[in-house]
Amino acid sequence: MAKHEDLPLPIFTSLEPIYGDGSQLEETQLRFDNINSKFLEIFGHQPDLYARSPGRVNLIGEHIDYEGYSVLPMAIRQDTIVAIRKHDAAESQKVLRIANVNGDKYSMCTYPADPHQDIDLKNHKWGHYFICGYKGYHEFVKSKGINVGVPVGLDVLVDGTVPTGSGLSSSAAFVCSSTVAIMAGFNANFPMKEIAQLTCECERHIGTQSGGMDQAISIMAKSGFAELIDFNPIRATDVQLPAGGTFVIAHSLAESEKAVTAATNYNKRVVECRLAAIVLAIKLGMKPKEAITEVKTLSDVEGLCISFASTSHGSSDPIIAVKEFLNEEPYTAEDIEKITNENLPSVFSDSQSTLDVLRVANHFKLFQRASHVYSEAKRVHAFKDTVSSNLSDEEMLKKLGDLMNESHYSCSVLYDCSCPELEVLVKICRDNGALGARLTGAGWGGCAVALVKESIVPQFILNLKECFYQSRIDKGVINYNDLGLYVFASKPSSGAAIFKF
Repeated sequence: MAKHEDLPLPIFTSLEPIYGDGSQLEETQLRFDNINSKFLEIFGHQPDLYARSPGRVNLIGEHIDYEGYSVLPMAIRQDTIVAIRKHDAAESQKVLRIANVNGDKYSMCTYPADPHQDIDLKNHKWGHYFICGYKGYHEFVKSKGINVGVPVGLDVLVDGTVPTGSGLSSSAAFVCSSTVAIMAGFNANFPMKEIAQLTCECERHIGTQSGGMDQAISIMAKSGFAELIDFNPIRATDVQLPAGGTFVIAHSLAESEKAVTAATNYNKRVVECRLAAIVLAIKLGMKPKEAITEVKTLSDVEGLCISFASTSHGSSDPIIAVKEFLNEEPYTAEDIEKITNENLPSVFSDSQSTLDVLRVANHFKLFQRASHVYSEAKRVHAFKDTVSSNLSDEEMLKKLGDLMNESHYSCSVLYDCSCPELEVLVKICRDNGALGARLTGAGWGGCAVALVKESIVPQFILNLKECFYQSRIDKGVINYNDLGLYVFASKPSSGAAIFKF
């Protein structure tokens, strides 16, 4: 039987296979009716089809996917739906019109129907995420030798329920649903693992050096399971979470704008990890030129680190090499250039987003970043091993909670990707009975995820409302009626799908 990731994306003629039955189905039916009537109102036609992709919460394994390590996310019920209509070749207007159900906040974006257009990254627009999918899809089919024909216009309407800037991957849900809608609009379908890889490359058009976790889980998730996602090649392994535990997701109300702050936050960490890997490679015997050419990620030098640890300490822990060869004090560009015999802009000359980092960075924390990546990669496998162990559910939940707490400490102290609001929220979660709580997603704002015993979930959410959200409601930061958007429990949801009614 074919593996899940080798199957094409499912195409459904009804909502039940994704949204189940009961109140969620009724809400979703109303949502689709609203999208349909809005589409008709804006464009004067019905859409041809709909694509949906969910957001995700990463349970453990933060900032390690772009270093080549496995991660362990689950899809959530919140998603982005894209309705699309492809113009006939005879229709004169060769434009992409991208509208949003929330037209007050997101005004219509219009772009030429040109797959080769550049995205103006200095002038950030919400519609750029659709263009990521548009450009990426055309590059993908061209690489397969498929002729899409002359560019035609597209009418597009977007409706997203994944909170933006929340660390729940609203951008990947948008890019994935856009790419899937374009693919389905051209009557094509491909194996899920290829679409996951394609959508990861699509998001790089917006200037974020994405590792692929968000897109992989959004495309390949299965209802009822978290997934251990491996890379190179992308594959997903089902992880059945223990009974009696639920994940509660809570927004810190600090928005994390990954694409906007990339040069100082997200992309800077990618650069620091690469520099840490190159310096380790040189210290462990590689010639500088070879290290610069061959070493892209910390996973590339893990073998050398383990070999050193084994010889010198009889251990298999790569962090022994990190402690031996990387300084805890931050490095300047000059410090690193003395080790590499090469100036940094020429090391990274092929990447504009990296050059943007080098332009604004004064120093680089190599020891801390490498320590986080290697320890976090270990925690992912400890999490999966715990779930498949013979421990009782009670012991299992406690151990998973401990791993989540260790992960948060590492993200906060070694990776510097937390923020004051997240620190307060994580502490409140633990003080109110969470077995473990940690920031999730890129950090610098966004959400915390807490592992909570199912029996206390309603009380736990009430306590969060009282201890964290009430003061913010009183100040008018959020509206009481919108609280359900900011704190909710979630079981693992299903991945991307195409709907044709």
